[in-house]
Parts: sequence; C-alpha cells; structure tokens
Amino acid sequence: MAGTVHERLKDCLVTGSKADKALASYILAKLNTIPFETAASLGAKVAVSEPTVGRFCRTLGYKSFKDFKDALRGDIGDRPWLIADRLKDFQARMLSGGDALAQGLQLEIAGLVAVYELAQSEEWRRAVRRLASAAAVHVAGFQTERGMAQFFANQLQYLRDRVHLLDLAGGNFSELLLTDTANSCLVIFEARRYSRMAPLLAREAREAGVPVILITDAFCDWGRDLVDEMFVVSTEFNMFWDSTAQMASLTNLMMNSVFIELGPGVEARMNRLSQLYSKFTGYVGDPSGPVR
Repeated sequence: MAGTVHERLKDCLVTGSKADKALASYILAKLNTIPFETAASLGAKVAVSEPTVGRFCRTLGYKSFKDFKDALRGDIGDRPWLIADRLKDFQARMLSGGDALAQGLQLEIAGLVAVYELAQSEEWRRAVRRLASAAAVHVAGFQTERGMAQFFANQLQYLRDRVHLLDLAGGNFSELLLTDTANSCLVIFEARRYSRMAPLLAREAREAGVPVILITDAFCDWGRDLVDEMFVVSTEFNMFWDSTAQMASLTNLMMNSVFIELGPGVEARMNRLSQLYSKFTGYVGDPSGPVR
C-alpha cells in the first residue's frame, strides 16, 4: 500500500473491514496520543484484540504497531511530541502507579493541541464559511451533549441571526425538516453512547439537502457517511465521565473563526445586543439598567 501514513489511514476508512475502519478512525482522531499507546491499550480503547491491531498494521504495510508508530512520527514530524519532555515525565509518574491525575493532564494537553490543529484544516474553513453565510443554522445535541449544543447556539446567536436550537421534546424536528431548507445547515453534537436520533437526523437532513456539521468523539464510525464536515475531539481523560471540555474548546475557536469570517459588520450587531440586554435585563453596576 503506497502513500503516507495519513493517506493510508484515510484509504482504510473506505476499503477496510469494520475493525480496520474503527481503528483508522480512532487513530486519525487521536494522532497526538498514539505515541503513548501500545497495541494492547489501543485495542482495548477500540474494543478489538491486540492481534487485530497487529493485523491492521500489516494491512497498512507495516510489520508491527511499533513500526507503524515509527512511520507515523516520520510522516507528521514532532507534533505529538510537541511538549515531549513534560509529557514523558507525566507518563513516567503514571506508570509508577502514583499519579492518575498526571495521565488525565497528559491526555487533556494532547487533546487541546489536536483541537487547535483542526482549526488549521480546510474542512474547518469550509464549516466556518457555512456557519457565517447560511440562511439559517440549526443546532442539536443529545444526552449529555445537549448542554454543548445550547452553548454553541447561544454563542452563535450573538454573531448572527436565525440560529435555532432544535426542540428534542417535539420528537419530529419539523422546525428543520418541514420548513424551507434552502441554504440552511445543521450542527450536531454527539458522543457515545450515541442516541438513535443522531444518525437518523443527520440522514434526514442530508436527504433534505441540508449540509451537516458533526462534532463528536473518536469512537464515532457512522458520521463520515452522513455529514459534510466532521470534527473529532478527545473525550477520555481518565475520569469517571467522558469529558466535553474539548468540545467547548472547539466551540470557542469556531466562534472566533466565524467572527473573523463575518468581518467588522458583526460589531454593530453585538453592540446592539448589549444595548438590548442592558435595557431589558441590565448588568451589575449599570445605572442604565431596566426600569423597575
């Protein structure tokens, strides 16, 4: 198999077996943490066996997982080792059995680096242009990601109009699927265990001609076939609950990119919003607050 490691992994997403696709999807999303994995630890995270990881590497043209990691490092340079000395120190402390928090910090730092790398991609620029120019933006989140969807929608409403948080209680998404869908888009936040509604909504939106942006985790193996842009963030940081911290970081970066894309005109909207808030609600210490 010819091509760079990155190219081989992307080809595997199309031609590989179910296990190979799951491994390729996870590795592409976790490039910054792969240097710290073993074949056994990687297999455990993707729910495949250690021998399956070895066969996967041989399918890609590498003798072993170690050979694959060596090629990966040569392919993408030193990015996963961007803060190598400190990460190695944390890793050594973790392996000594005395510092679980060190492992969490190690993973969080690597995950944040990965989010900032996403913001340099063409896929990111395409999504930002869509969010800035679409006639309407609809946002949905399921289970624990509901809060992230509302956070995203509330922030975007400061920058532009016609941003809508979809009503999950209605159970039919008619505000998206039974209205004029011309030049609108849908943003979905979702992580495992995935709600049945998430892929179904993505499929229905695509069939209605609505572009879909998916913000998800490294375990999502259904998104790439159903969405236009897919941003994968880390959610595992050695904690009881999977974390949405990287989703929040991605949202903040994306708002900044949309702000830049919209240009100076957005300032007038934000000033007017501030005036309206001051008039109706008010700020602490603001003498021009609401009349009582």
